[in-house]
Amino acid sequence: MKKIDEKSSEISSLEHHSPDPWTQLKSFTRARIAIGRVGSSLPTKEVLDFGLSHAMARDAVHLALDVDALETDIKRQNFPTIRTKSMAADRATYLLRPDWGRRLHEQSLFRLQNIQQTKPIDFLIVVGDGLSSLAVARHVAPLLAEMRNYLPSDWHTGHVVIASQARVAIGDEIGQALNARMVAMLIGERPGLSSPDSLGIYLTYNPKLGLSDADRNCISNVRPEGLSYAAAAKKLTWLAKEAMRLKVTGVALKDESDVQEIGSNTTLGLNKN
Repeated sequence: MKKIDEKSSEISSLEHHSPDPWTQLKSFTRARIAIGRVGSSLPTKEVLDFGLSHAMARDAVHLALDVDALETDIKRQNFPTIRTKSMAADRATYLLRPDWGRRLHEQSLFRLQNIQQTKPIDFLIVVGDGLSSLAVARHVAPLLAEMRNYLPSDWHTGHVVIASQARVAIGDEIGQALNARMVAMLIGERPGLSSPDSLGIYLTYNPKLGLSDADRNCISNVRPEGLSYAAAAKKLTWLAKEAMRLKVTGVALKDESDVQEIGSNTTLGLNKN
């Protein structure tokens, strides 16, 4: 018995002086690591947390976007707005028919084609609910505020188009209808089990029907826990400027914004000890 007590004391002392090495790593990620176990099962807390995350992801897909509130937030950033909708009449149809979410309803198309424009649109912003209206409601307004700090002042943006029941490709038809030089689609991404509110940005030069994902650049996971608003706005502006210069986006346009920034810092001597 004495030996057992001594061994227990030794283990207890070791645990006290050797902190869990996973603790620090877990502070850098929301991924499920070092979740522990009870026998052959997970701890009750981890099971409950997983169930909550799954429910939040599912709810994010079905939650309807409050277009009135979103439009108010966008107008506070001094952007004029216009509402559109896809061919999907409701959320159930949207989920069952992705192809309908990629095309404008004929009334919305007619409305866009009849907008009186004073000058061509250089950079069109389209906001779509996508698969997470929660992401759009939380992150679009602060992202637009940051975009104002980086976009060239001489670029004409026109109206911010709000698209309901939208997929990424609906931005192509919207851009074509408004004859925009390029379009940036801000849309709620498919929720993950630790990120139900991730916003994606898709940039397309010379938008038109028939393009594929290979024709656009994507910036994903825009949210405070992922890519910050300022970093996303800066990256988007770099890509947009390069797209305007090279007249391409997608696989033909490599994102070297980080490389350029590192090069600038090296030139300035910021890498010195």
